Amino acid sequence: MTDITLTLPDGATRRYPSGTTGADVAADISKSLAKAAIACRIDGALSDLSIPMERDHAFALLTAKDKAEALELVRHDCAHIMARAVQEIWPDTKVTIGPVIENGFYYDFDREDPFAPEDLERIEAKMREIIALRDPVRTEVWDRPRAIRHYEDNGEPYKVELIEGIPGDEPLRMYWHGHWQDLCRGPHLAHTGQVPADAFKLTSVAGAYWRGDSDRAMLQRIYGVAFLNKKDLDAYLLQRAEAEKRDHRKLGRELDLFHMQEEAPGQIFWHPNGWTIYTQLQDYMRRKQRADGYVEVNTPQVVNRVLWEKSGHWDKYQEHMFIVEVDEDHAREKSVNALKPMNCPCHVQIYNNGLKSYRDLPLRMAEFGSCNRYEPSGALHGIMRVRGFTQDDGHIFCTEDQIEAECAKFITYLTGVYADLGFDDFEIMFATRPEKRVGSDESWDHVEAALENAIKATGRSYTLDPGEGAFYGPKLDFKLTDAIGRVWQCGTFQVDPNLPERLDATYIAEDGSKKRPYMLHRACLGSFERFIGILIENYAGRFPLWMSPRQVVVTTIVSDADDYANAVVDALRAIGLRAEADLRNEKINYKVREHSGQAVPYILAVGRNEVEEHTVSVRKLGEKGQKVMRLDEAIAMLHEEAKMPG
Repeated sequence: MTDITLTLPDGATRRYPSGTTGADVAADISKSLAKAAIACRIDGALSDLSIPMERDHAFALLTAKDKAEALELVRHDCAHIMARAVQEIWPDTKVTIGPVIENGFYYDFDREDPFAPEDLERIEAKMREIIALRDPVRTEVWDRPRAIRHYEDNGEPYKVELIEGIPGDEPLRMYWHGHWQDLCRGPHLAHTGQVPADAFKLTSVAGAYWRGDSDRAMLQRIYGVAFLNKKDLDAYLLQRAEAEKRDHRKLGRELDLFHMQEEAPGQIFWHPNGWTIYTQLQDYMRRKQRADGYVEVNTPQVVNRVLWEKSGHWDKYQEHMFIVEVDEDHAREKSVNALKPMNCPCHVQIYNNGLKSYRDLPLRMAEFGSCNRYEPSGALHGIMRVRGFTQDDGHIFCTEDQIEAECAKFITYLTGVYADLGFDDFEIMFATRPEKRVGSDESWDHVEAALENAIKATGRSYTLDPGEGAFYGPKLDFKLTDAIGRVWQCGTFQVDPNLPERLDATYIAEDGSKKRPYMLHRACLGSFERFIGILIENYAGRFPLWMSPRQVVVTTIVSDADDYANAVVDALRAIGLRAEADLRNEKINYKVREHSGQAVPYILAVGRNEVEEHTVSVRKLGEKGQKVMRLDEAIAMLHEEAKMPG
């Protein structure tokens, strides 16, 4: 038997007989490592410890300290252990597929009776029994006819169909978790006991069509989450519970902000409260953009296909566009138009209207552009994913040498906006040149260096996202973190020499020659609709005073204070506050509880004493107790706090 050489991460080499497995190597190094090893990397690829090695390799052993790989393996094994548990409890159940997903896993089952919520607890208990058995995980490679016969003999038609749909004729890998077997690429842990028994939970059951085809069988999908320890699981479940309480759809109903209905899928009906938030946010952004040197424009909703063809969107984006055909002047051929899915081609039209000089650059153009995109109904999600939306869109036309300064300026602008809106923490993803791209390497080098230098100039760190830039230029994506630790991708900054080329945008350079400007696409919020959804959930409906739709309620303790309450409301409205009176003949505690539940930031209670002393009793949302203040002091305090930031 020939020997093989394994090169370890530190550069050291070890000689072993051909056919040695990762488990053999771990045992050779130390007993403790043999116990701790969960998988290995062979030439960089994640692999089972049981796979025999027949030639020289770069080799590394992995333990639970390698968290990313360990988490992937634990979740993958959980899916298999769950499927085994289900079939042990209900042997007639047929299995299909069970992949790893974000935070966990799922498995699809064909079972005549629906799974009930209490069944999930029963499955969890059985999974823990399987984990406690520490059953070994083993694997074999079978040819396809053998695998098909096996599944036909065991009444698993979905597995047969999966095999028949795999292209090629290479053999297949089969896995056993104890006695239970599944078709799988792997890899997996060494035994079931390596799955933490207290770090997973089955969360829900949903319907799912086989192969995503509505004409095929409806299956039952059981979802689960899994982590490396109970602490991480508990933290996730707590965040999830908090997220459910903050769900913008739920709060949208409770706070009377908006609604959506079947007659306008993916479109929002804004109620007065929600529209107040929208317009306040828009007014804030308008002020910030003007202060940062932008000119505001507005472009048409419906644009002829000719422009979309010139810009390249007709070929690449048509399936997401709403097409409008018009019989103009009873022409024989209808005019084909589209609702604009983005604003950039229209902004180039404004730029092109009139000769531009290098002295005019950079030209910063902004629009609260209303766009429409066809999103599949299954992808729609409250106001977070819609078909009709308004972007805080902006485009900067500049020279190549101005890119760095404009990028740094935008990062500073975005930092201020996010801080004003309650987000102090965000990260920058720097997406660099993809394999398929246009432009010279020299140009890419220059532009990528400009973005990198701009980030460094602002003192911020970034994460490199190699190869994920657009085909025409690199980009920055900005991800902010909300109050419960969730990450949202909102802002973007993209360098584009392509669209000015396609739409023939030019400027007169200092030497008198015509040159192409660069077009910098940038957005801070992304869309108002989605960002308001994020704000609702970040603040749990308790908006800062300047943004809150109902800022102050003046409520009476006795009816003798009605006139005074109305006078207080008038004084508050006179300085621009959104104030209203509650004169109902209800107990004050009832009124306070109701308005607090509606997230009103301030409740001013007035009774006989307040009338006589010209004071108000101030209750601030989220704080215990109340404070009696002179009316003029309270008005001054509220006026100051209600000022729009920036």
